[in-house]
Amino acid sequence: MRDFRKQAEELVDQMTVEEMASQLKYDAPAIPRLGIPGYNWWNEALHGVARAGTATVFPQAIGMAAMFDADLLGEIADVIATEGRAKYNAQSAHGDVGIYKGLTFWSPNVNIFRDPRWGRGHETYGEDPYLTSRLGVAFIEGLQGDGWKTDQPEGGGYMKAAACAKHFAVHSGPEKERHSFDAAASAKDMEETYLPAFKAAVCEAGVEAVMGAYNRTNGEPCCGSETLLKKILRGKWGFQGHVVSDCWAIRDFHEHHMVTATATESAALALKNGCDLNCGNTYLYILKAYEAGLITKEEIRQAAVRLFTTRMKLGLFADDCEYDRIPYEENDSAEHNRLSLEAARRSAVLLKNSGILPLDKEKLKTVGVIGPTADRRTVLEGNYCGTASEYVTNLEGIRRIAGEDIRILYSEGSHLWNWRVEGQAEADDRLSEAVTVAEHSDVVVLCLGLDATLEGEQMDRSNTFDSGDKPNLLLPQCQRNLLEAVCAVGKPVVLVLNAGSAIDLSYAQEHCGAILQCWYSGARGGQAMAEILFGQVNPSGKLPVTFYYDGTLPDFQDYSMKGRTYRYLKEKPLYPFGYGLSYSSFRFDELKTEACPDRPETAAKGSENRGPEADASVMVLRGSIRVTNQSDRDGAAVVQVYLDKQPAEKLSNGRNERYMTVFDPDNQPIRSLVWFKRVPVKSGEAVTVPFELPDTAFETVMEDGSRRILDGRYTVYAGGSQPDERSRELLGKEDWQSAEITLT
Repeated sequence: MRDFRKQAEELVDQMTVEEMASQLKYDAPAIPRLGIPGYNWWNEALHGVARAGTATVFPQAIGMAAMFDADLLGEIADVIATEGRAKYNAQSAHGDVGIYKGLTFWSPNVNIFRDPRWGRGHETYGEDPYLTSRLGVAFIEGLQGDGWKTDQPEGGGYMKAAACAKHFAVHSGPEKERHSFDAAASAKDMEETYLPAFKAAVCEAGVEAVMGAYNRTNGEPCCGSETLLKKILRGKWGFQGHVVSDCWAIRDFHEHHMVTATATESAALALKNGCDLNCGNTYLYILKAYEAGLITKEEIRQAAVRLFTTRMKLGLFADDCEYDRIPYEENDSAEHNRLSLEAARRSAVLLKNSGILPLDKEKLKTVGVIGPTADRRTVLEGNYCGTASEYVTNLEGIRRIAGEDIRILYSEGSHLWNWRVEGQAEADDRLSEAVTVAEHSDVVVLCLGLDATLEGEQMDRSNTFDSGDKPNLLLPQCQRNLLEAVCAVGKPVVLVLNAGSAIDLSYAQEHCGAILQCWYSGARGGQAMAEILFGQVNPSGKLPVTFYYDGTLPDFQDYSMKGRTYRYLKEKPLYPFGYGLSYSSFRFDELKTEACPDRPETAAKGSENRGPEADASVMVLRGSIRVTNQSDRDGAAVVQVYLDKQPAEKLSNGRNERYMTVFDPDNQPIRSLVWFKRVPVKSGEAVTVPFELPDTAFETVMEDGSRRILDGRYTVYAGGSQPDERSRELLGKEDWQSAEITLT
């Protein structure tokens, strides 16, 4: 059995302190006398191998979250690792070890998408801590593989690729202030919302790396936070991997956060609190910090050992790594692109259908395709993407599926955000053409939305507005003008929306016959969209975020969860979390629940990176729900289980009252997602879906951040949507069953 850490220690102990320090930057130089090649740690794989040429481009992370399918996400991550290895093997054979060429991928982004104005929200898995945790674990395990885990039957091998959970922690805008912003979060919100996905990444998935955030959290800069990095990550969770700073974030300590006075002090603060790797150049001052007595040689050595342990796990110093044999032909293969197409199919969310969909080709002669996102590749890519060898835009997808017998009329309709398309033209210079196309069409497919030039990361030169954040939840004015003009023609309109966040679609909800949310849908996204419109594919995606009405959100800089996400939103949303229509009609009934006898369940299975908090849980509830497909079309239902856990209000007793000093009944989630599964159900078929809930699902987080299972009545909801009033209105029925259990 290989001891990777021991191998790393033996190598590092041959280095001088200067050589150790040189290895703590992302662009680590070679040490020829020890046979150590140079290595660049910076690589990205958010939804495919990114920024290094050709690779399979999957839907953006928020789209993959809408699949509610952890198994498929794990398969996708495994494909990404395969392509990463294929590219690495080919590139390194030519001596190319530059940026974006390594096997340490700074993905996934498991921050909580708490506010739809945040430009980087589409990099995440949405607003819910449980959904984000399950998808984050699936992605990490798929990317890293099982061969390196010492408790696995085939263990003792190498890691396929190294994942990185980012950005630790409490990071979700505003982008333009991220280098100086202090995200103040209560102990309850930290434990209940902002930390669970990171804990799952460490304690369950054994993630190899964690990246700190730019901002401060409760006064401490995240990349040098004693609370986050020492007390929680390494202390409480027992993390044994390496920590990397966000890029040039350590420089912010003295330039923007003003918690240190010099670069030397910043480097010392970060290293002493456990940041091993600097994406940036502040660690050029490590030796000055050492000479000044601010850090010790052992602290430098410890960081170097952690980094070389990762390189050992990846087999970068071995001649028997099985992944070295992955050929370049595995990159961008037909099989991998079929998986990208399938992900695009499953990620699309049907928000409205008055009966116009699916389109009947036999009844159509002319289809008008209008809009600035109709033939735009950027709405397939999102950000942090690779380059596909073939793209299928929305317009191209409709042409493919419609066939030669249907005439396709096209108009760009408007600029993506500007008030004119041509530089010397008047305002709305494509509007009359769009109206003409609509007038001559049997049905209009109106393609609107955003791309990464409108929502994305601060300092990305392509971002047009507000450093990547959205100023509001509305489409750009030029697109709203186009929407109203096309709808005024009176022809049936299907709105296809490509965007990575919630948008106020209240006008479209009232005036369009159907609305299909496609996110940033991957290289084959246009084909998947067209297959859904024409009924070749049955939509099954669900919203991983709440769609609000514009102007109803709390202040963007307020990190309290009150008034945010489905768990704390008291106003009625436009579209609720967990909502999504299908061409099939499902019935959910025969909900059965039973209390389980106490039995230990291993919550985390074997990895040196998993901490003591992941030892075991106790299964509390076993249940099942029957799903019947009442339609003549095969489909897939996403079974969602929610828990209303406000027992202190429902059953007050002496044992609960001892916690009342740290329990605020007005600051509790309305309900929480505690289980989900995507289930194929054939026409006329009934499937009974079993589920189990562990004790952690029943925990209430107190104001001081502690967790308690309170005595009382808990309501379990199981069905195809969130059990809320707006879902009932949109679906025209209660799409769930409920049962009460009492814990004493």
